Order: sequence, then structure tokens, then C-alpha cells
Amino acid sequence: VQLVESGGGLVQPGGSLRLSCAASGFTTSSADMSWYRQAPGNERELVARIIGTGGSTNYVDSVKGRFTVSRDNAKNTVYLQMSSLQPEDTAVYYCKSRFWRVPSWREYWGQGTQVTVSS
Repeated sequence: VQLVESGGGLVQPGGSLRLSCAASGFTTSSADMSWYRQAPGNERELVARIIGTGGSTNYVDSVKGRFTVSRDNAKNTVYLQMSSLQPEDTAVYYCKSRFWRVPSWREYWGQGTQVTVSS
């Protein structure tokens, strides 16, 4: 199982970025896929999640209306579209998967991608 994030970078306040999480070794449509972020000195926090069955989504309050999580089943990839970015969105963003594989639930993390919002 592997998760590879990409799409991070430097963006000005008010700008947009799209993060990608390419998965292998399992099917994203059958997994709960989450995006977390961790800023220096802070704990890692859940930003957005898309549920495997049904595809429902949920977001932390601070990103509602600005971020959108989605997936492309054909590419086995999950995305985080971020708009109206603010300096407080600066963090390393991580992708996480959670799925059932006999005999237990499995969780895997990507390596992270840096997002910096600054003028």
C-alpha cells in the first residue's frame, strides 16, 4: 500500500491549490480517505474526509466553503481542492487511508506535501 501526495507549493493569500493523493495497493472507492494537516508547533488535525461507501464528505469548520475533497475512481486518486487560501492554512498536508482488510482495519499515511500561503 502506498499513498503519494503532490500539488503543494507556495501560493499568495486568496489563491488556490489542488492536492492529489495517488493510491496503490487498495481501492480508494472502498476506503475512507482523509486529508490532515500539521503546522509547526501544532498537532496534526483532520481537515477533510470522504467516506468510502456513499462518498459523503465532511470538513473541519475552518475550511468549510473553501476546500473540497473528491476522488477519481478511475485514477484511484483523491484530491483536495483548496481556494481562498490564508496564511493560517500553511502546513504540511497528509493523506490517510482507512479500510478493512482481513483480519482488521488498516490505516496508512502518505509522506506529506508542504503548503505555504504567503505574500
